[in-house]
Amino acid sequence: MKKLTSLLLLATCMTTATAQRTINVSVSNPLNTERQDVPVVIALSAYGDIRSALVTQDGKEIACQLDDLDMDETFDELCFLADLKGKEKKSYTVTLYDSGEPRPYPSRVYAEMVLANTKDKKLKKHQQNNFIESITARGDAAYTYNIQHHHGVDFESELNGIRIYFDARQTLDLYGKYHKQLELKETQFYTPAELKAKGYGDDVLWVGQTFGLGAFRGWDGQKPTLVEPVRSRTQRVVSYGPLRTIVEVIDRGWKADAAKTPVNMTLRYTQYAGHRDTDVDVIFNKDVSDYRFSTGVINVKGSEEYSDKKGIRACWGTDYPSTDTVNWKRETVGLAVYVPQQNIVSEEPANKDNYAYVVRVNGRHMSYKVCYTSANESFGYHSAREWFDYLKRWRKELDKPVAITVK
Repeated sequence: MKKLTSLLLLATCMTTATAQRTINVSVSNPLNTERQDVPVVIALSAYGDIRSALVTQDGKEIACQLDDLDMDETFDELCFLADLKGKEKKSYTVTLYDSGEPRPYPSRVYAEMVLANTKDKKLKKHQQNNFIESITARGDAAYTYNIQHHHGVDFESELNGIRIYFDARQTLDLYGKYHKQLELKETQFYTPAELKAKGYGDDVLWVGQTFGLGAFRGWDGQKPTLVEPVRSRTQRVVSYGPLRTIVEVIDRGWKADAAKTPVNMTLRYTQYAGHRDTDVDVIFNKDVSDYRFSTGVINVKGSEEYSDKKGIRACWGTDYPSTDTVNWKRETVGLAVYVPQQNIVSEEPANKDNYAYVVRVNGRHMSYKVCYTSANESFGYHSAREWFDYLKRWRKELDKPVAITVK
């Protein structure tokens, strides 16, 4: 009898752990060129409460990731990355489970938020361990820029590193690497001499009041405006990886246009492993079709400009990454922003600060991309011509995304 009871319990456990759904995913590359780490994202709303997943290709397990985007303890999306040769088509099997935990895989991205360093010498050894996941400041907070250790949330793939200032600028500042690797956990954007000696990177851009790399701003009819005043400002990490990290900046009660009612805006930044470009989603709580906004890239001193007149605006230039010109060498960077043509109102003439677009949001949501390179990279681009040629190839991939079919 005890043996029969044990067998029944085992059968019950096997039943509850049985796959809730198995789906087949086909991914095909329309281009003749090879593409690596192509994101494949599957919405999970139609499959119930998914707790774990397994993705295989030709019977071999590949890394995947489950994300709870609205932080309600229910996974909303599954993501994996595909490597495809020119014109290649691959089939994947995705098994979704209603129990268990997400499978662990080596992380290829990183994100962190850290409270500012303490001045208490007794606590100094712990100053880089005050990790937080979200922080909100009232709109009348005196100086939010210094609340966090590196002045805002930061994130990276093996190819890039970005921090977003926690103030009205919300500027994207850049970290340049020499090698393809994750570094921000060790350097926290301020690379000590011993790590520099080992080939670690550092801050490579001075941004001031400019767009930096593709900051999203208001527009007063003549120039960009900062994201102020606001009722409150929030930064948070939504997902830490292993294949993509997602961070958000939330501006509540932003008076983007003094003649109109305030709006709530969420800027969602998604960084995929193996990518130097970053996805930006701008989400409002109401229809803002009649508002005007702006984005673009900083006009690096003496930079050479590139525009394809179809949504990509870029530059290549060299400047000091800080007003302190003693401890930092001049840094050369290539910057780019891509805005879909349906969101472009005008491409503004370059000025001393920016290469700017005036943009519209058709409804409540728009997406765009930012991208950069540092000339320090052993794996990247080292001249304006090389950088602009890369952007032309990037454009082809943007125009012809992989085809994804889910059955």
